[in-house]
Amino acid sequence: MADNIPKPPRVRFAPSPTGSLHVGGARTALFCWLYARNRGGKFILRIEDTDRKRSQEELSSEIINEMRWLGLDWDEGPLFQSDRFEIYRQRALQLLDDGRAYRSEPDEDGATAVIMPVDHGDITFTDLVYGPITVSGSELKDIVLLKSDGSPAYNFACVVDDHEMGMTHVIRGEDHIPNTPKQILLYRALGWKPPKFAHLPLILGEDKTPLSKRHGATSLRAFRQDGFLPQALRNYLALLGWSPGGDREIMDTAELIKRFSLKKVSRKAAVLDYQKLLWMNGQYIKKSSAGELVNALQPLLAGTEWEEVPRERIETIVTLLGHRLKSLKEFAAQTGYFFDRDISYEPEAVEKYWSGEGIIELLRETRKEIALLDSFTEDDLEKSLRGLIDRLGIKAGVLIHPLRVAVTGRMDSPGIFGILLLLGKELVLERIDKALEYLHLNPPPESK
Repeated sequence: MADNIPKPPRVRFAPSPTGSLHVGGARTALFCWLYARNRGGKFILRIEDTDRKRSQEELSSEIINEMRWLGLDWDEGPLFQSDRFEIYRQRALQLLDDGRAYRSEPDEDGATAVIMPVDHGDITFTDLVYGPITVSGSELKDIVLLKSDGSPAYNFACVVDDHEMGMTHVIRGEDHIPNTPKQILLYRALGWKPPKFAHLPLILGEDKTPLSKRHGATSLRAFRQDGFLPQALRNYLALLGWSPGGDREIMDTAELIKRFSLKKVSRKAAVLDYQKLLWMNGQYIKKSSAGELVNALQPLLAGTEWEEVPRERIETIVTLLGHRLKSLKEFAAQTGYFFDRDISYEPEAVEKYWSGEGIIELLRETRKEIALLDSFTEDDLEKSLRGLIDRLGIKAGVLIHPLRVAVTGRMDSPGIFGILLLLGKELVLERIDKALEYLHLNPPPESK
């Protein structure tokens, strides 16, 4: 089971551009990257775009961009299999010349041009996660080398590239375990030594079924659009099927690299806990500066009203709100009252904070106090309103909660004095007037 080697490893991540980068693929890429970085090796990005019907150039670009966003840099690549068709053809001809393969007429789907007969002996390999695995050669069918259109079959192209690119380790999902015996036979036929193999367990949804769109976000693009920070997702995915031991959960990239080992990868399927990921994302948001959060926010705000708001104002709002966010996607939903001239009142907020006796008079007195202010600073606001609270002989919340509903429409918000300052005196007075108008039309019942 030991995976120590005398030279730095060379590992690759090899996605197919037939769909967006799935979170399972991103976890595989991360484990490959961590393994290479932990051992001072090389991480290679290879795009397996040999499927001429399904591969899309724009998906290749998306995968490359999402890898960059996640912070997974590569030492070589991106390399494209579509640039290497002649190499695969020459290797297939080599096997033909050696008598290890034979030509076949294309089948009814036009699927095969050259195939290799199977060696019917047992195929055994030691997986660095699952241990020894043995498959009977009699269970395998002939192995396709080239398709009738000249493109290479997956297993053949994979073996040729992994050998010629010097891969020492192949780290991939457990769904590839059935491919490994076929690839080992191809290595034997070509006279090459196979790399070491490590297969990672599947990622499941919380209902313990394979992760799919019905569970919510599954692609890296979707997680990014849902407002997750790359460093948070990187941290969470690293712990999805791997544990360094102990109770540590928040680990920066340097620590992940230092502690990563294939020996501690679990054989059990990992369950993606969306709430746990949200919690972790919130921890990273709290640790980030306002400038960093605004940089991450800007792509999410593109095409919205917020796009025209000065960066300095957004930074101020982020500073006020940031510690309350679990996802950057929540920013727009939680801050609409800073932008919209008209706000709506949450029914539960109205019921809880505008239902007592004297609410209208209280808001009137609050408006008078704010209107008298010559200097509209946070300190002046707090001093003035706390003075009113003392004169009225009430608890602070009796005034602050109804005022919060008046200026934000919400039951919950960041500190009221910071909100008042950001809204500005004119808008605050306007919103209190609208609240009074609403309460005149919808008189609050007397408290019981």
